[in-house]
Amino acid sequence: MTERSWSMSAWAIAGIVALPLITVAVLGVSGDDDGLWTHLASTVLGTYARNSVLLALGVGIGTSVLGISTAWLVATCTFPGRRLFALALLLPMAMPTYLMAYAYTDLLQPGAPLHTALRELGVTLPPIRSLGGAIVTLSFVLYPYVFLLARAAFAEQSAEAIEASRTLGVSPFATWRRVALPLARPGIVAGLALVMMETLAEYGAVEHFAVDTFTTGIYRAWTALGSPHAAAQLACVLLAVVLALLVGERLGRGRARYSASARRRRPLERWQLTGARAWGATLACSAPVVFGFLVPTIALARLAWQAGVPRRGDELPRLAGTTIGLALGSALLIVALGMVVVFARRLRPTRAIAVAARLAGSGYAVPGSVIAVGTLIAIGWIDDALGTFVGGTALVLVLAYCARFLTVALEALDAGLTKVGIRLDDAARTLGAGPGRVLRDVHAPLLRGSLATAALLVFVDVMKELPATLIVRPFGFDTLAVHVHTYASDERLAQAALPALLIVAIGLAPVALLSRAVDRSTS
Repeated sequence: MTERSWSMSAWAIAGIVALPLITVAVLGVSGDDDGLWTHLASTVLGTYARNSVLLALGVGIGTSVLGISTAWLVATCTFPGRRLFALALLLPMAMPTYLMAYAYTDLLQPGAPLHTALRELGVTLPPIRSLGGAIVTLSFVLYPYVFLLARAAFAEQSAEAIEASRTLGVSPFATWRRVALPLARPGIVAGLALVMMETLAEYGAVEHFAVDTFTTGIYRAWTALGSPHAAAQLACVLLAVVLALLVGERLGRGRARYSASARRRRPLERWQLTGARAWGATLACSAPVVFGFLVPTIALARLAWQAGVPRRGDELPRLAGTTIGLALGSALLIVALGMVVVFARRLRPTRAIAVAARLAGSGYAVPGSVIAVGTLIAIGWIDDALGTFVGGTALVLVLAYCARFLTVALEALDAGLTKVGIRLDDAARTLGAGPGRVLRDVHAPLLRGSLATAALLVFVDVMKELPATLIVRPFGFDTLAVHVHTYASDERLAQAALPALLIVAIGLAPVALLSRAVDRSTS
């Protein structure tokens, strides 16, 4: 393939990925559907907007408190259990938000043993199925996004800036607030942006907690009301909210830059915590792990024990195989497409290719329900025009995953490729190697770590994805996530517990591998 062919391939990938968004935009502005949009705007649109914004703000605050505090302790302090918490604090990444919602509903709903015990002790808790319950639950699941990026930002800071502050008589807390925190701001803000986008895209947990948001409204408009126009119009409003969030972050950042001034960065020596401070740090790092992973896992295990051993012929092995196969196949395809885009940008670093790469990576900022609606409508138009039947196959589901998660692969691969010197490309090209051979023989071996990281991240995201799978999946095609949601929607949490534990178990291995890679890079 020539450089021109690589560029054309990058643009083709960008066009395919952006097709669902373009479809939603076109259908959203094409008019009302028998006055349904007018009815929704006058009745529930305000509720959707208020709940979505409050949920995003609340989860943003909660994940900031949990993620920043634990990241600072693990990255800069020494206390009992620090190395263990470097791994354990990532465990909630293996726990999908909707499983947290199901577990805590079983524990804290009126009449549950824990709820009864707390009432006998005089402790009255607010209803778990509420906006507040959704904020707390999502915060304990999503804080690892902030923890990961904040930990890396704190660990990479130079000791000179911190020591200069201390020599001027500034207290440790003031040094953290006035020096370390501003230096880590880009990483923290990036983590918070991911958290808020995930929150706005959430469906399973908020639907179970009966909190009406844009995602639940889009799903109802598509399935219950049977109105593609109303679903697309709600999706356009949600896209506007996400865009406003991203633009607000960029405007708030302005031209500010935060970096250490030392030419040679000397690693920051960890502070040795002793006595009450050391055990306080251990307790602070234990709380997110306990409430974000151990408690819901134990609750699901108890429900699975109550449900008993599955009967012979149970469909769980088939569902697990489908889930793993779908996630693995999608991850490999998405990583391959991402490699084409980032390599094309390396071959021809023009503004046009940069636009194509940005377009290809725009899907992660878009909720899964929006991607799903756009994908189905676009494929429906193509089927009608060409007389094909692609819309009834699993290929549409894979396309939706590509549009949603390609940016995850792009970020990981681009970060790895920038560390490969351009002189290696020049040397290979002077020896007569074409672009494809340079990629195969030079870059692929050097990018094994980045390729594995991208595949692991996409695998976990695809395995946990619920709204896109619910809307796009072909008839009779179920995954573990859909199976669990079906039982939970019927209030049959005991039957949903075992497949829920399977989802957690499948996600633990990628999370552990990711934690090990992060630990090596920040130690």
